[in-house]
Amino acid sequence: MKQARQLLDEALSLSLDEKLLLVEEIWDSIAADGAPPPLTTWQEAELDRREQRYREGAEPLHAADEVHARLRKRP
Repeated sequence: MKQARQLLDEALSLSLDEKLLLVEEIWDSIAADGAPPPLTTWQEAELDRREQRYREGAEPLHAADEVHARLRKRP
């Protein structure tokens, strides 16, 4: 963990532009791994709740193209 702390200290001393570039590079490396990021406990609970409501018939599914069209109409 010492190395991580040193990296953080160095990152905090960067300019805003350098910090943003660093964050972008780190995020791209995470995305390139192909593994989804781990979910938090509350995210897992929310997904479980939504799945249960769907299985009970309380939550209908919507086609992706319909959802995208509705989002595009938002101001």
